Amino acid sequence: MSTSRHVSVFIGRSAKDVYAYAADPAKLPEWAAGLSGSIEQVDGVWIAESPMGKVVVKFAESNEYGVLDHEVTLPSGEVVYNPMRVIPDGTGCEVVFTIRRRSDMTDDDLTRDADAVQADLLVLKNLLEGEDRPSTP
Repeated sequence: MSTSRHVSVFIGRSAKDVYAYAADPAKLPEWAAGLSGSIEQVDGVWIAESPMGKVVVKFAESNEYGVLDHEVTLPSGEVVYNPMRVIPDGTGCEVVFTIRRRSDMTDDDLTRDADAVQADLLVLKNLLEGEDRPSTP
């Protein structure tokens, strides 16, 4: 059994809007620097340039429940499953990302990952709450 750490942020925008934006893999470079500096779809597969090298990102199918779970296939071939949810809360929502400790991770590695995810979620919050906030489909 692995250890998990939940990282979250409240966003003052509807869960529907946040989900629509965050579920679009093409938008990852705008808010998820910890995962993607750039991303492109090649033969139906999303390939991202990440701090770890080229990774493949596969999101859960579009759904009405705010589930943004995704798998990241690392350059080594290891697949990392990342649970993520957009949870309605009044007129806003909470975005929760679960970091699972991999067997090779130290306490410092886990803390670094949590800090990177928190930074990414804050960028997402600022983008979606900001003056120049993006429209959603």
